[in-house]
Amino acid sequence: MRVPGRTPPKENDRPAPGPDRIADVADLSVMFRREGRPIHALRGVDCHVGRGEILALVGESGSGKSVLGLSLLGLLPRRPAPEVRGHATVMGVDMLQSSDDERRHVRKAHLGAVFQDPMTSLNPTMRIGAQVQEAAGSTEEALRLLGAVGVPSPEERLSSFPHELSGGLRQRVMIAMAIAGQPALVIADEPTTALDVTVQAQILDLIVSLRDQLGSSFVFITHDLAVARQVADRIVVLYGGRVAEQGPAEAVLRGPVHPYTTGLLLARVTLQSQRDTVLPTLTGDPLDPSVELAGCPYSPRCPARVGECDNRLPELVALDAARTVACVLLDATGNPPALEKPSPPGQLDPPELGQLAAPAPGPRPPVLRVNDLEKAYRVRPPSGTKQRSRRHRGELLALRGVSFELDQGQALAVVGESGSGKSTLLRAIAGLASPDAGTVEVVGERPQMVFQDAGASLTPWLPVGELLCERLTRSGLSKAERHQRVLRTLAAVELPEAVTRARPHQLSGGQRQRVAIARTIVVPPKVLLCDEPTSALDVSLAATVINLLGRLRRELGIALVFVTHDLAVARMVADRLAVMYLGRIVEEGPIELVCAAPGHPYTMSLMAAVPGAKRSAPLPGEPASPLNPPSGCSFHPRCPQVTSTCPTAVPNLCVDDRQGAHHLVACVHWGPH
Repeated sequence: MRVPGRTPPKENDRPAPGPDRIADVADLSVMFRREGRPIHALRGVDCHVGRGEILALVGESGSGKSVLGLSLLGLLPRRPAPEVRGHATVMGVDMLQSSDDERRHVRKAHLGAVFQDPMTSLNPTMRIGAQVQEAAGSTEEALRLLGAVGVPSPEERLSSFPHELSGGLRQRVMIAMAIAGQPALVIADEPTTALDVTVQAQILDLIVSLRDQLGSSFVFITHDLAVARQVADRIVVLYGGRVAEQGPAEAVLRGPVHPYTTGLLLARVTLQSQRDTVLPTLTGDPLDPSVELAGCPYSPRCPARVGECDNRLPELVALDAARTVACVLLDATGNPPALEKPSPPGQLDPPELGQLAAPAPGPRPPVLRVNDLEKAYRVRPPSGTKQRSRRHRGELLALRGVSFELDQGQALAVVGESGSGKSTLLRAIAGLASPDAGTVEVVGERPQMVFQDAGASLTPWLPVGELLCERLTRSGLSKAERHQRVLRTLAAVELPEAVTRARPHQLSGGQRQRVAIARTIVVPPKVLLCDEPTSALDVSLAATVINLLGRLRRELGIALVFVTHDLAVARMVADRLAVMYLGRIVEEGPIELVCAAPGHPYTMSLMAAVPGAKRSAPLPGEPASPLNPPSGCSFHPRCPQVTSTCPTAVPNLCVDDRQGAHHLVACVHWGPH
């Protein structure tokens, strides 16, 4: 049976699986059409998946990772059908060229899938038990699977709906469903991107454990090389729909050969990254998928580019039996091309951007005071609990006495797992949520806020120029002056004039985030609030945003409250660190001191969970529900240093006497309670 839009296989042209391989991809090209334009998602990809191995697909957004995963699943869209050339074979069956019946059989018997957002994969109208049972075949098997993937009290979770579970638990449910049939191959598409760093560590350990126990192979799709290093046996680096480099994980990460792989590694933020410096980034934007290639797809961005790069499409060259690279600059010894260090971006002009000069040396005045802030929400109890009627609603304690002070030009990073109260704190400071108790004192106008999803915070039908001009309505500037201010602001965030005519959906994720920042600084505030602005970005785009925020602080004197779950990013952005757990600050102090010698066991666990950090075991469990926080120290049910006083004593923030008066810790080990 021929599938519309797909090139039929020639006789004996289908690659036969080797005895040590689960899947083979041979010369795979996939082209979609959008408004008459060709969109080249994959351009001649060759790779394979070995039995019992974890293969990581790495690259920026648009590199073709997810399309390759969907090809192996046989789930490319049918209407309109893409034009497909080549093969994606799983267990000897071509998942692109075979009949629907053959592909359905392979998916049922040999394949599993875990996608980035489990909320879009789980049925929101069905209880968890029914969904897992549908895959497992019985309630007993569903309970066994949920227990195997680390879902606590699985019997109680069977009656829950997906929205009543945390992100980590939802992802565990998806993994349980994916392994129900003990598949030979599981496709995991960015399964940890939206998760807290502690939950991410648990999921990564779970994937490795399942591989070891079941013998299943995994294709692990990610844009984070540090995450890939935690789990992968081999790595395939994709760029512009082509393989740039592939080989054993340690060999690729310790000695990258392709300039693109090197650039991705240099742009990574780690706990060892040098502070107060410009992070290296990849120049320019990723390849436009509608462009027909004449030479290397990475050539326009490559710091080692030569004339030959524009005229010759590089083929994969074997460096040894296990490693291949596609670069015309490889010499006979296989040494990578020499790369120049990236130059720092230009300086902002503070007087032109709002007449707000950088702060003078010496003591700085406070621009934000948060005093004993409390906030609770009235919510219905989860399914399966007592008092489910509308008359009985619980209190979700989001903030429980939060206090801090922020000086002009200073940056405070707020870290903690989901449910710790970070976003509620920002909303209260921004005036988007009214606190139940406590006060927020702000010098000057209301703080401006940059949200995690820039696309959802920008008016979709307005061009970027109009979006920025909205904030200049009461500035007293003429139309020409407002236009010039918009252009200078876009230049400050490294966006060209042409962006003023584009609407948000026409921009990349990194460009939308820079537009969101530009909108906040077109009239520079004294306080800027950022809610996870880098968590969904590729590593190079994240580095670009971090560099930009650092420049705004230095040159405009803007104070920054930066919410994140990534301690490595927090260390690069901030001067001070506040660690939150279940609505309370449990540790606060100069960020270098806290990172070098954390005082609270929770902070220690967050540090250990950062990808690439040395750790013995991930932090067990998940935070207790803010609907019913534990008595005493909220962290004591998970704390590896728990004592007999922790379940009853509520610790106050006290001075960590190892570090001095500026380092505060709320733990019974460090002070009175």
